This record gives sequence, structure tokens and C-alpha cells, in this order.
Amino acid sequence: MLKMSQNLVGEFALEYLHHFYGYQPKPDRRKRAAASRDDSNQTGFCDKVKKMQRFFGLSPDGKLSEETLTVMKKPRCGLSDVEPHEGAVRWRKRTISYRIAGENLPFPASRTHKAIRRALKLWSSVSLIKFRRRAAKEADVGIAFVSGGELYHGDGFPFSGKGGALAHAFLPGLGIGGDVHFDSEEEWTLNSTGISLPVVAAHEFGHALGLSHSPDPGSIMYPAYNFAPSLELSFDDVKRIQHLYGEPPPKTPDKCDPDLSFDAVTELQQEVVFFKDRFMWRKHPSFVETRITLISSLWSDSVPSHLDAVYENVEKNFILFFKVQQLMLQEGFPRNISDLGFPSRIKSVDAALHFRRDRYTVFFTGRECWRSVTFSHFPSFSLIWLFVSCWDKFRRDLKFNL
Repeated sequence: MLKMSQNLVGEFALEYLHHFYGYQPKPDRRKRAAASRDDSNQTGFCDKVKKMQRFFGLSPDGKLSEETLTVMKKPRCGLSDVEPHEGAVRWRKRTISYRIAGENLPFPASRTHKAIRRALKLWSSVSLIKFRRRAAKEADVGIAFVSGGELYHGDGFPFSGKGGALAHAFLPGLGIGGDVHFDSEEEWTLNSTGISLPVVAAHEFGHALGLSHSPDPGSIMYPAYNFAPSLELSFDDVKRIQHLYGEPPPKTPDKCDPDLSFDAVTELQQEVVFFKDRFMWRKHPSFVETRITLISSLWSDSVPSHLDAVYENVEKNFILFFKVQQLMLQEGFPRNISDLGFPSRIKSVDAALHFRRDRYTVFFTGRECWRSVTFSHFPSFSLIWLFVSCWDKFRRDLKFNL
């Protein structure tokens, strides 16, 4: 692939910062390269570059480095990253109607509608919002697949074709407010390969409900498209949408359900605690029966629901809560599990088991198990062996340690 010339790089960066970070170069200098050091706009330009770099977790040096340009070139949402409006604009009702235009659909109508419903359900399942489809009448949220190129499709924000802005949405309101437009020239898919329509749709519906962009790469509201997407909300996404539209009452799991499974199980002091969704069962020697309660009743909002693993380190007097790819503790968190010493290829922890007598912890990740070597503020880890080959040894340890 041919590299862009310095002038083209400057023009591209100017357009990107103008559209997504509010940079306003002087009209007569708009077409000068951003790298021109004698341009009086350079200070303002560098400030916008730094702002963009901070948002995406890059080193804020104000320079158009290769890493910075790579992020700028990623497919992304067409809305700005610097217009926070959280709480200021939202629908004043709980049932929101939507309508899908029948032109330029990327898939047969039934499959397209199913993808849209899947994205909408992501938000309605964690809040008090309900969505109602309309076939012909005007709706609160109009959904359309429009041509890019030079066509403005009536909203003043044209698409530039493949690889640029994938879609954009408008905040809740009358007229075009709440509408969502997708670039019909993009090669959409219905799964996690390529550009997934359900993932992008879920992001845009977040805007249509009143959410702004998030700098968290794990959030569905992250502006750049992640190439290994999963259709799920982050803890922050859930909290933000519930702040706008309320939290649904919790559904209590039935402990007699034969299909009941647990997210995590651990021993905390004298209790054995079972975690499921936002609930936990506490089994204590002095309890007549195992009691169920909300996780938040013990740890407030500092511990999320749907945990992946939990364990208590008695010697160091702390409890680790694992959630997807993040570690939750009292302060300075969430943080990536790579901070614990895991290599970057490890994306999640399936289970954690602490051996009190021998003072070490074993973590299970797929077909591998890891053992803690030291316990300082953060433990460091070294791979022992494949889980299959080491199970006999751990079975003996389990017998004498649990």
C-alpha cells in the first residue's frame, strides 16, 4: 500500500480533527499541510491532536505519529468525540418507536430486522426502555441505509465510502432527532467477522438514546470499530443507560432450577459464596439455610454483576473480582488483567482458586492454568503446564486444602 504524502496526511488529519474534535483552521489555510511549522494554527492543531490522543489512550505528544494516524484511519462512528451531553438530552418516555426504511438493505428484510432487534434488545434488557416497531407511520427512531459518496442524504453529513465513518445517529428529539443512518456501501456482516451490523447498530442506538462516546475500548460506545467485537455492554454502558432511563427490578434466580449455573464460587472467611448475575447465595455454618441477597447489599456499586471469577487472599486481606477482561478493586480500577502479569493473549480468567495452606493461587484460562509466584501489591505469574496434564496434582492439593 502506498504511503500518503505529507500534504495528504496533513489534509486527512485536518479533516479528522475538524469533524471529530472541533478543530477550526482559518479558511484561507484550510488546505495547508498540518505539518507546516510556521502556520499560526499549529498550536491549536497540536492541542487537538493531544486531545484525540488522550481519548484513545495514546501518548499525548501532539505529533502525527504512525500510531496516531493508524487510529485516525480506523472505521468509526461519524459523531464527534468532544460533545458530552449525558443526561441533557434523552427521550421523555419509556416506549420508543422505530422504523426501518426498505431501501438499500444489506440483507433480506427478515435478517436485517432481526439484527436491528438484537441491537435494540441489548439496551432494553438492562433498562426500562421498550421498543415498538412501526411499519408505515413516522417513528421516533428512523433507521436507513443510505448511499455515501457525495450524497448528503438530507442531513448534511455525507459518508465517504468504505473505511471511513460507518454510521451516525442523532440525539433524541423531533424531526431527525433519534434517527440512525448506515453507509449502504459498507460490506456489512451479521457476525463477529468484518464489520458487524448488530455491533455498529447497538453503538448508534446508544447515541439515539442520548449517550455520548466513551474512551473505554471495552465499551459499546467506543467510537472506533473494534475488529474483534462482541455484542455486549460494559459495566459503564449499563450504568450510563440506567442513569437516563432507570434500572429494571432484579429477577431472582430460582435455586431449585435444574438448569441453574453460577458465575463464580469462592470461600470468604467462614462462608461459601455463590455468585449469579447480580445475586449471591451465602452458605454459613450458623445459617439454617443458604441465603440469597444482592451483591450490592455487601459491596455497594463497587462490584459489578455477572462476574467471571472471585477469590479472597487471606494473607494479604483483599478480594479479587474478575469481570470479563477487567479487575475490580477498591480504587484505581478497573484495570486490565495484564497488569497482574498475564501475557496480552490472555483475555479472560475462567476461574481462580487460592490454596491457603501453601499460600499460592491458581488461575484457569481455557486449557491452561497459571500459578502465582509472589504476592506484592500485584502478584506476578508464570505458566506451569497445560491444565489437562496437571489436573492429577491439583486434585491431590484440592483434597488437602479445601
